[in-house]
Amino acid sequence: MPERRYTEDEVAAIFRAATEGTESQRAPGDHVDGVTLSDLRSIADEVGISPLAVTRAAQALDRAPVAAVPERFLGLPLAVERTVALDRALTEPEWERLVSQLRQVFRVRGTVRALGSLREWSHGNLQALLEPTATGYQLRMGTMKGGAMRSAAAGAVALAVTAATGVMSGVHGTLAQTAPMLAVLTGVGTALLANGTVRLPFWARRRREQMESIAAWLAALVSERTPPAGS
Repeated sequence: MPERRYTEDEVAAIFRAATEGTESQRAPGDHVDGVTLSDLRSIADEVGISPLAVTRAAQALDRAPVAAVPERFLGLPLAVERTVALDRALTEPEWERLVSQLRQVFRVRGTVRALGSLREWSHGNLQALLEPTATGYQLRMGTMKGGAMRSAAAGAVALAVTAATGVMSGVHGTLAQTAPMLAVLTGVGTALLANGTVRLPFWARRRREQMESIAAWLAALVSERTPPAGS
């Protein structure tokens, strides 16, 4: 079997998880893509990161496949999801550490809820659910950019109304009189459409990176009896 190769985003997530709580160490700054675990261990050793920590973080990516294809709107990502499979339940201290990590990575406090063995941390459309499965437990993270779809839809409607009004004005010979209004509608529609779509790729990439970081950190946590230092 060929050795597993990691993408640039996966490498970034692995080194973020491997360097948690080690302020004296530094992650590599060069572009790394398509590298194997052996390569990652060599790079880690060169820059002062524990190769064992890198191995544990890399195992997270194999144990936690992407849950589903993200929803899309106008060809752009509207939702991001990530599921981390766990072979055991988290202890209460581990859950509290996970909540602390979620707050740090996503930079929001969020709300914590518990119902039996279920645990939830959420902030608006962003949520992380710890729940039992047939083979163990899983952490299911997900978020949706709902406001982007509403803004883009409103912009599309405004532009459609502008086009229809322009056609009717041309037919009735009143295009000169309605031109100022059409210009305003065009500007408003374009602004709404751009507001709902232009930032989506950056937002989705950032959320994927954050979820990958959580997945790698969590796998390192459950692979040890003692949680890693730092939050």
